[in-house]
Amino acid sequence: MDRRSRKNQTAIMNALIQLIGEKDFEKITINEIADRADVNRGTVYSHYTDKYDLLDKCLETELYQLVESCSAVDEEEPYPTENSLLRTLEQMEKNAVFYKNLLSNKGIPSFRNHIQEMMNKQILEQLVENNACMDEMSKEIAVQFLSSALVGVIEWWFTQTMPCPAKVITEKLWTMIELNQMILRSRA
Repeated sequence: MDRRSRKNQTAIMNALIQLIGEKDFEKITINEIADRADVNRGTVYSHYTDKYDLLDKCLETELYQLVESCSAVDEEEPYPTENSLLRTLEQMEKNAVFYKNLLSNKGIPSFRNHIQEMMNKQILEQLVENNACMDEMSKEIAVQFLSSALVGVIEWWFTQTMPCPAKVITEKLWTMIELNQMILRSRA
């Protein structure tokens, strides 16, 4: 892809995210996106089928970057670690406008669901890797509990305009995760 196409796609995606911060997604038009991105409608349609396709590509791009940022840096490092959680929250902090707009826009509940599904997968993988001595129902409940708690805190962090830096929220979340792990181990 040439530089101009990438620049247009970035401008179009940024325009959509800005507009989502201002109004409900359903009320946003392609014309508004094109005007905000300073491109014509045809340019938007040359890259995306419609605004839903554009939203999907925005989510896909950002969530891919998020997964990459939270992956273990060293293959020997167990996942998750406090450092991987910090990297994840720092990545989210770097793109605060994106996350705040998508988490606070009632027209896009699928974004929260995407994040929670991503966390469900990561937590389940960790439970399997650590050979957690739990029956299937207990695993499902543990995964749902942890992912719901993490996503809820992250959502709160953004909707409250990040009242503390990523490092502080990471320390507090990690303390709660460790406490939960101690409880799970004591019941095994």
